[in-house]
Amino acid sequence: MINICFIKDKNLLLGFEMNGHSGYAEQGSDIVCASVSSAAYMTANTITEIIGVPAYIEVNDGYMMMKLTSHDALKAQDILRGLELHINELSQQYQINITVNYSEV
Repeated sequence: MINICFIKDKNLLLGFEMNGHSGYAEQGSDIVCASVSSAAYMTANTITEIIGVPAYIEVNDGYMMMKLTSHDALKAQDILRGLELHINELSQQYQINITVNYSEV
């Protein structure tokens, strides 16, 4: 199962942490994993490379974390909210493969 935790400071999204494997299909054919991974990478790349906001990013096999400071997160709210919406929609379609949680800092 893919576990996704959105990191918040009150109503401000600061980033996310994802870990696990969906188990939907074997590696290379897993559309759930591909959907979540693609959305996470697009979000991180848009924030850091297009908008130019610095972020702490960590990536390992089955793991990705992106976190911004409160000041920098203000500049990236629309993109982070878009990821949140996208992931929540995927988690409704693939309830046994994706869980979504929130962590308050």
